[in-house]
Amino acid sequence: MGMVTQYIGPVKVEITYSSPAVHAPNGTDRRGKIWGALVPYGLSDLQVGNNKPDPWRAGANENTVFAVSDNVTIEGQPLGAGRYGLHMIPGPDEFTVIFSKNSSAWGSFFYEESDDALRVKVKPHKHEYREWLTYDFTVRRPSEATVELQWEELAVPWTIKANVNEIYMSRLRHDLTSGDGFDYRSYMSAARFCLTSNTDLEQGLKWADRAINMPAIGQTNFDTLATKAQILAKMGRAEEAKTLMQTAVHLPGTTSLQIHQYGRTLQAAKKNAEALEVFKLNAERNGDAWPVHVGLARGYSGVGDYPQALEHAKKALAQAPDDLNRQSLEAMVKSLSAGQPVSQ
Repeated sequence: MGMVTQYIGPVKVEITYSSPAVHAPNGTDRRGKIWGALVPYGLSDLQVGNNKPDPWRAGANENTVFAVSDNVTIEGQPLGAGRYGLHMIPGPDEFTVIFSKNSSAWGSFFYEESDDALRVKVKPHKHEYREWLTYDFTVRRPSEATVELQWEELAVPWTIKANVNEIYMSRLRHDLTSGDGFDYRSYMSAARFCLTSNTDLEQGLKWADRAINMPAIGQTNFDTLATKAQILAKMGRAEEAKTLMQTAVHLPGTTSLQIHQYGRTLQAAKKNAEALEVFKLNAERNGDAWPVHVGLARGYSGVGDYPQALEHAKKALAQAPDDLNRQSLEAMVKSLSAGQPVSQ
């Protein structure tokens, strides 16, 4: 008996099965005699149980069970969350994979077509030799996976897809009705999920507003304002985003590192002149604090003023808090000394 588990984002997929071998219990080598013989093509009269032709149990012994924690699609067809008996109708060129609502039977002996939740047709393909029947997830992506039954020299694949973002959004909505709904950071995290996944930005904006303005809960700080500003920017409302970030960088509690990171974000967007003004603001507010001079070095380099950039790079090098920053700044000084811009 074996079990394989794979997560597709938040979706848990699990297959429990018993694994027969190519060699029979008495040692007989059945290679070349599995498909179409030991496992007949089509339906088979198993002689016992319901006394009618039935599919293969897709393993051995009791039901092979396919369990999924959330709604998914199998080969593009919907399958609800739950536990299913997994059966197959083999064929030389095509297999029918069956998900039965009866997941507690013994094999396929009592299989009833009326219990089918879903049937899909898939194409088998050749595979390297597997002595023991195995289920394996051979393709794994953020919102889908391909699982294969592999045995002897054949594999039978099918693809499972999940609307991962929709599931996350549903869970976020649920979580925000619990104790999490009384912490501004929960709304900020929910808003940032919408931002990074580019999902339901209108809802993300509402959550960002709650993180800032919700009575007795909201907080006006750099992180909450920056989150809302980034969502506004992604929605194409650049001027609103810029105004909000100006408020954020001027808040009394905003740190030199937060201002520096905002400047780096502007540089990444090729807004070098704006970035330099942010780095200058950091110097006005925080003097020689780390990483003020790093920002100024990058800022002046970005607008082509290499002598000014070199001056600040040398000051930053003297402040380097660790080897990684020291090595980076040494390379920066070397580039600027040669009249070359630093990598942004």
